[in-house]
Amino acid sequence: VRATREWNLASSLPSVGANLGLEGVAWVPDSYLTGAGFVDQTTGVAYDPARYPGHGTGVAFVGLEANGRVYGYVLQDDGTATQIASFTSGSTTIAYLTWDPETSSLWTVCDDTCNGTTTRQQVGSNGAFGIVAAYDRPAGMPNLNNEGFALAPQSTCSNGTKTVFWSDDSNTGGNALRTDRKSTRLNSSHRCISYAVFCLKKK
Repeated sequence: VRATREWNLASSLPSVGANLGLEGVAWVPDSYLTGAGFVDQTTGVAYDPARYPGHGTGVAFVGLEANGRVYGYVLQDDGTATQIASFTSGSTTIAYLTWDPETSSLWTVCDDTCNGTTTRQQVGSNGAFGIVAAYDRPAGMPNLNNEGFALAPQSTCSNGTKTVFWSDDSNTGGNALRTDRKSTRLNSSHRCISYAVFCLKKK
């Protein structure tokens, strides 16, 4: 595989120190964003993909480790990168993020810096991504430097739960994977009270 394009985002992001830059990228389709009423922060109105010719069919969201924020970019073929969103992951730092197309959810993951918190975000009635659920790390799992996260497909749902995976970056030699499939209810304040994933329905 050979890289054919580069989008340098440095001028639109805070200046950070070594190893505090982008820690994750997730591609979210235009179809979800327009259907959910996502607001383009550069215009203040509903996101219009036609405003950005040559950008493909989605928006790239990146997580910045230094401040725990997520930034959305439209990446055009001419090398232009336009930041159209900025929002908190719910944590002071971020180690990973991923898009789950089956539940229309953007998951953000924090490492041992904030005790392994994981959040699930969707576009709300205000047109912006916001936290709809938050989870603690699995009970019994030490506070590890987990920097990877993956969800099993909905087809694996059994008794209301499905499998999730975490990858450890350093505490066990950097080569461990862990999994769990427990579930629990969430409270209305979205505080971190759980450590598992429901079989969620697509919004």
